[in-house]
Amino acid sequence: MELAVTAAALHCFRQEWAFEDGEHIRIFVRYVSGGKEPFALGISRDTPQEAELVAPTGPLTFYMEAKDVWFLEGQPLLIDCEGEDIIFRIGDRRRDF
Repeated sequence: MELAVTAAALHCFRQEWAFEDGEHIRIFVRYVSGGKEPFALGISRDTPQEAELVAPTGPLTFYMEAKDVWFLEGQPLLIDCEGEDIIFRIGDRRRDF
């Protein structure tokens, strides 16, 4: 498993979402519905407790806690941006945020 962040996403987090240098951004699994895909990824400012995947990008650090990596099913996660939208790409699956 790997966690990577594109330059476009980093720019979006800093410019559009107002994250500041030195902050930690947690990627977590959240329940969204009882439908076909009941879980999705979310983001929050947080402090790592048991980080398993970490992507230091210089000014910001992105991470997932050990309890959330099951959602990736062993596949890499790429965090990207299109316009002002954060896009999660798990393996070859795209999840919009």
